[in-house]
Amino acid sequence: MTVPRAAPEQVAQALRGRRTELVVIGGSAGGVDALFQLLPEIPADHRAGVVCILHVPSDRDSRLAELFELRAALPVREARDKERIEPGVIYFAGSGYHLSVERERCFSLSCEPPVQFARPAIDVLMESAADAYGPLLAGILLTGANHDGAAGMCRIRERGGLTVVQDPLEAQASAMPEEAIRRCAPDLVLPLSGIRALLPMLRNP
Repeated sequence: MTVPRAAPEQVAQALRGRRTELVVIGGSAGGVDALFQLLPEIPADHRAGVVCILHVPSDRDSRLAELFELRAALPVREARDKERIEPGVIYFAGSGYHLSVERERCFSLSCEPPVQFARPAIDVLMESAADAYGPLLAGILLTGANHDGAAGMCRIRERGGLTVVQDPLEAQASAMPEEAIRRCAPDLVLPLSGIRALLPMLRNP
């Protein structure tokens, strides 16, 4: 799939007048490497919450929060059930549970069946966050080998949030970004370098 990357003027247009209170970043195969490039670019004074969700095995504890703790300027921790979402914190979905966002803007963990063969599933998180935050949400979908996240990106777009997809041509696994592009025509298609530059601008002034 060949999709034109967003030009700088398209990025500026997509951000014009936009305020972001929460950023949700989802990925699967190759996602850890992508986040290594992205999360260190978020400045310490960032005033939006960030939630990262990757497909992790359900039979072992996730160590992602620990892995990124020393690489990010913001505090990093695993999301806990009923925890209120704070600005300026990077949260990671743990293993074995779906992570969703309640309308009161706190996290919820559940053991419902896998979605797109995954638990935690990107769709579950993105769809619930879209319902809770509406136009104040930005969703970013990265590399991945299945179709999880496409429905979530569609919900974010329906609710007025910003949708950003990694360019499939540079993704380690292109299926996930390709399906999102096919289904919901995201606001921006960007290489990782473009997403890295964009992240500090997704904030609540």
